[in-house]
Amino acid sequence: MAKASETMTARHETLPYDVAAQLRSPAEMAAYLDAWLEDAPDDVAGIARALGDVARAKGMTEVARDAGLSRESLYRALSENGNPGFSTVLRVVRALGLRLRVEVA
Repeated sequence: MAKASETMTARHETLPYDVAAQLRSPAEMAAYLDAWLEDAPDDVAGIARALGDVARAKGMTEVARDAGLSRESLYRALSENGNPGFSTVLRVVRALGLRLRVEVA
């Protein structure tokens, strides 16, 4: 007879973690991006991916439309290998209902 712990482990499936599913409000989205900017200010690819996570949380189709971009180009720009231009970043941030700020370091 199998142990209870073995039986329970066999019934549970591990799913990949998707941060976009956890970003439910504009405040959470802003806090997530702020954390990336604070903790890894030189990680351009990571920050672009974080912006992509937020865009996926809101809905890529809606964000692309509001930013005046095609959905495919938005996915490409915010992918792991993407390198969005600053104008794209500004358009996406605005489409997300967020704002970039500058403060003294």
